[in-house]
Amino acid sequence: MNLQSTTTWLAQNWIEVTAAVLGMIYLILSIKQHILLWLFGLLTSGLYIYVFLVSKFYADMALQVYYVIISVYGWMHWKYGGRNTQKLAVSSSGFRLMSTLLAVWVVLWIGMSLFLHYLTDSDVPIGDGFTTSGSIVATWMLARKIKEHWLFWVIIDLVSLILYINKELYPTSILFFIYTIMAVAGYVEWHRDYKTNPVKQLLTRHGLQKIEA
Repeated sequence: MNLQSTTTWLAQNWIEVTAAVLGMIYLILSIKQHILLWLFGLLTSGLYIYVFLVSKFYADMALQVYYVIISVYGWMHWKYGGRNTQKLAVSSSGFRLMSTLLAVWVVLWIGMSLFLHYLTDSDVPIGDGFTTSGSIVATWMLARKIKEHWLFWVIIDLVSLILYINKELYPTSILFFIYTIMAVAGYVEWHRDYKTNPVKQLLTRHGLQKIEA
């Protein structure tokens, strides 16, 4: 690819390239637990709404709208959700909560896959439904600062990588290849922080409860 063709390609795909760059910054800030991750997440999602609309990833497009909303929630919870206004601690999911989250993922996956198959022209309804439903759950876990959300992202990012390569979304494919690697690094980093102050999030009859592990 010569300079002219590269320039032409960048001019045609600048929105996707910009979204990929912002997404990388978002991920780095996420690993570092910096609250500005929510700002970059919001900007990234705004651009990807267009990218996924053009590529007919309708569930992923709708997911970006959810990301915009959860970015506001996540920023508020990270800023004001810590005990005595202190920094929100990294936590781990209890068995009941994790089982519920996995069940929600499966239910959303089935519902989205059926919707995409019968009501849209999506040619990847099962894959798109899988990654979108998993991302909804994982992003909520990030907003609650539950460290296992990184394990969800490893799976989601790997499947997304395959889908985006198939759609020839190469900047996004590169981004998600890096996402997969950094999701592993993110889990290691958050787990190390968790061990200094272990906190469990448990699902009880009274709702979510945080306890010292």
